[in-house]
Amino acid sequence: MDPLRRSPSPCSSSSRPPSPRTPPPCEAQGYVGIEAVLDQVKIKAMKMGFEFNIMVVGQSGLGKSTMVNTLFRSKMWRSSLPSLGVPTLQTLQLQSMTHVIEEKGVRLKLTVTDTPGFGDQINNDKCWDPILGYIKEQYERYLQEEILITRQRHIPDTRVHCCIYFVPPTGHCLRPLDIEFLQRLCRMVNVVPVIARADSLTIEEREAFRLRIQKDLRTHCIEVYPQKCFDEDINDRLLNSKIRERIPFAVVGADREHLVNGRCVLGRKTKWGVIEAPTSRT
Repeated sequence: MDPLRRSPSPCSSSSRPPSPRTPPPCEAQGYVGIEAVLDQVKIKAMKMGFEFNIMVVGQSGLGKSTMVNTLFRSKMWRSSLPSLGVPTLQTLQLQSMTHVIEEKGVRLKLTVTDTPGFGDQINNDKCWDPILGYIKEQYERYLQEEILITRQRHIPDTRVHCCIYFVPPTGHCLRPLDIEFLQRLCRMVNVVPVIARADSLTIEEREAFRLRIQKDLRTHCIEVYPQKCFDEDINDRLLNSKIRERIPFAVVGADREHLVNGRCVLGRKTKWGVIEAPTSRT
């Protein structure tokens, strides 16, 4: 027996089976057409369109309807200003309106749900119950359709995908009503807080107000969009970190165009100038 020849060790790399976590790449011997899958998914999505449901929550007079119209550059919602002789809402009522928007071949079915009467009363105890009940009802309705054996080919999606919460521009901090409601709301839906009518604050006041709100959100464990669970990789984490630094967003809504330096801009006209709405959303 040759002393230089040794039996292979059971721990050697040659006898170790390949790890199932890193399978060897399999090269196609001919044309398969995998890249056509993306085109097929795109064609199907363009044909069916998309559904997006948002809810706007805030006190009356904060410009919720105007902001929705500005965001989608169309008359999505008609604002109803209270006039003399018309009684105000004594209870919270939910109102939904659906529109179909098409832009460059992309079809979007947009549903906007407004919550008039929220926080307008002297006693606002549990005024958020109708809102939370509505959100739960839409989830339950979608789930009941999805678990059926013979379900529809396309289930109507009425779930609230995003809730835009309008914070009054007080310049101080979040109110107890805001904290109590946001703590319950963030567990059920993606919440995007915004500072309403941000043009009523100076730049310094706006930045100080934003920092106070961010501190309140951290103190009371209120997770707003984008949540930490969306940080799947380094690119998403960097992008989401930049978004979190700007939350709550300062918004300015407008529904009229004005002529400024020879061009029409959408904005609000004041005595000292015109506030252009697209450039005022920070």
